[in-house]
Order: sequence, then C-alpha cells, then structure tokens
Amino acid sequence: MRLKVAAAPVPATTAPGSVALRDPAWRARVTWTVVLLAVVVPAAIVAEFNPAQLWATDNVRAARQFLGTFFPAAAAPEFLALVAGAAWKTVAIATVGTVLAGALALPLAVAGNRQLSVSALATGRMAPLSALVRTAVRWLLMLLRSIPEIVWALLLVRAVGLGDTAGVLAIALTYGGMLGKVYIEIFEANDRASARALLGNGSGRLQAFAYATWPVCLPELVSYTIYRWECAIRASVIMGFVGAGGLGQQMELSMRMLAGGEVLTMLLVFVLLVWIADLVSAVLRRWLA
Repeated sequence: MRLKVAAAPVPATTAPGSVALRDPAWRARVTWTVVLLAVVVPAAIVAEFNPAQLWATDNVRAARQFLGTFFPAAAAPEFLALVAGAAWKTVAIATVGTVLAGALALPLAVAGNRQLSVSALATGRMAPLSALVRTAVRWLLMLLRSIPEIVWALLLVRAVGLGDTAGVLAIALTYGGMLGKVYIEIFEANDRASARALLGNGSGRLQAFAYATWPVCLPELVSYTIYRWECAIRASVIMGFVGAGGLGQQMELSMRMLAGGEVLTMLLVFVLLVWIADLVSAVLRRWLA
C-alpha cells in the first residue's frame, strides 16, 4: 500500500516563471541615497557650486578664445629642448623627493609600530614611555602629511629660494608623512606571531623587524611607494607654479605670456610623463608579484 504525501503549496511569488517585484534591500538603498543627498547638497551650497556657469555666454566665449590660442602646438627645436630639460627635472624632483620621503618614513614607522613593543608582551599594555613615544611619532607623521606639498613649497621657496631644492624638500616632507602612516598600517596588519616569538625569545626590536616583519611586508611597501612616486610626478608639476622648479615653472611662464601653443606642448609632455610612470610602475609591480 502506497502512502501519498501532499506537496506543500508554493507561494505565488516564488512560482515558476514569476518575478519578484520588490527589492529586499530597497530600504537600505533609499536610506543611504537620502543620507548622501543630505550631505552633498548642503556641501554644494557652501561651495557655491553652480554648473550653469559653465554654459553662460560670456564664459563660453572666454573659453573658446583661450583654447583657440593652444593651436598649433609649439614645436620649435629650441623650445622642445627646453621642455625636455624641464620634464627631466620634474622626474628628478619626484624621484629624489620620494626617496627622501621613504628614508624619513621608514625609521618613523618602525618607531611607531606597536608590534615591536617589548613591554606589551607580558602585560598586554605598553609602558607609559613607549606609548608616549609611539603617540608622538604618529602625531609627527600627521603633522607632516596634513600640510599639502604646495604649501610646503611656498614656505621653502621663501627659505631656500626658487628652484628644484624647494620642490624636493616639499615632496619629502608631505610624502614622508603619508608613507609613514601607511607603512605603520602595513606593519601592524601583518601577522604578529613571528615578531612576538622573536621578541619573547630575547631578540631585539630591530632583529624582530628585520627577520619577521620586513620580508613579509616588503612587496606591499614597494608597491605603495611606487604609487606615491607616480603622485609625486604630478605634484612636482603643480609645485612649479610657485617657483619650485620643473615643468610647472616653465608652464607658468608660458601662461603669463599667453603662449597657448607652448602650454599645449607642455601638457602633452606631461601626459607622456604620466604614461611612462604608469608603465614603469606596472613593470615593477609584475616583478614584485
């Protein structure tokens, strides 16, 4: 004798061929959309952002006249040689500044790394002096990165004069703070077991860092430093407008003389520099992978 089991009724909303008409996450989507608008709209009002100004008759006419001076691009051999020298200076400023920033950031990041605290091994809490030193290091890094590189360049131009030195030091200070902060985060995100094991067996802080933390974190450190080098190339052009050398300084002179063709040539060279920087960084990242 066979027993018949009645099948459970299928809800209409899940029947074959039916489509759910209500998004289960619609409340969250609407809520976050309202929150975003509540933040962006007042900010746009405070910033006096008015997109209609882009299409005003006077503004459109002025933009056409300004862009009309860009053509044809300047291609005189003497000017191209001048631009090539300025572009090389821009890359040199960014490279030396990034190297100095890394040299500044690395020891500060090691000093601010909580993983290397010997006093925290036994009690789980750092000694007051150790905590004070690490807090002071983090505040120093925050101070360095909170001042934009163009502001550092303005200050340093007054201190050391016009030229490339101000640009190098400006990048070194600002990017030193940025790199130091990220280096600390990379070190502390690493597995602490190896470093703590070395410290617990009598190893020094630098030995624990060199043998447990540094080898694991090195690819990520190099990758982020290369990214900051790309950013430094862009920043060095901007700092040239305040007299810190490089391609930006030459561009600022051409804009003062209303030489649009020269400006267009330098813009194209700048795009080429960024493209080359992207290629170099991609090659280095593949090499590290």
